[in-house]
Amino acid sequence: MGSLLAARPTTRMTSDERHRMDETPAPSQGKGPVPFPPPAIYVTGLLLGIIVESIEPSPALHPAITIPAAAICLGLAIYLDGSASKRFIRNKTAMIPWKPASALVTDGPYRFTRNPMYLGMVFLYSGLAFSFGLLWAFVFLPVVILLIDRTVIAREEPYLERLFGEGYLNYKARVRRWI
Repeated sequence: MGSLLAARPTTRMTSDERHRMDETPAPSQGKGPVPFPPPAIYVTGLLLGIIVESIEPSPALHPAITIPAAAICLGLAIYLDGSASKRFIRNKTAMIPWKPASALVTDGPYRFTRNPMYLGMVFLYSGLAFSFGLLWAFVFLPVVILLIDRTVIAREEPYLERLFGEGYLNYKARVRRWI
């Protein structure tokens, strides 16, 4: 997988990406590229963390660590998801990935990440894990990120390329997928 968070975007598509693009609904079909709610992946990771935590409790971290970590993570989640949602509403485009997009949003947090909502959900997940002492949830977080990257973003990007063409390709070339 390489470094997911440090990967530079590329405008060249691999044969695997072209194949996924063929499977992604065309913009004219009136639906978005992802047929399920992506937050379900994050919730599943947290639930697995809770299950493992109930079987084999992790050591408690000192509140001097967990409280600031939780506050920072939850603050970043609120900023990223709130700001991104506000921009979608302002541009009158769907936030829900199974509905068609009508505008390419590139301002606000979209200036430094192409996926601020998914990144915000990573921070929400982490903030909740710190808040409730669910250290086992962090074991599942890389899998959650990988699933979002490979099952959600990998379907959204070809869809957006077809829908917004050169505009999206230019945006993709200058802004990273994650951070």
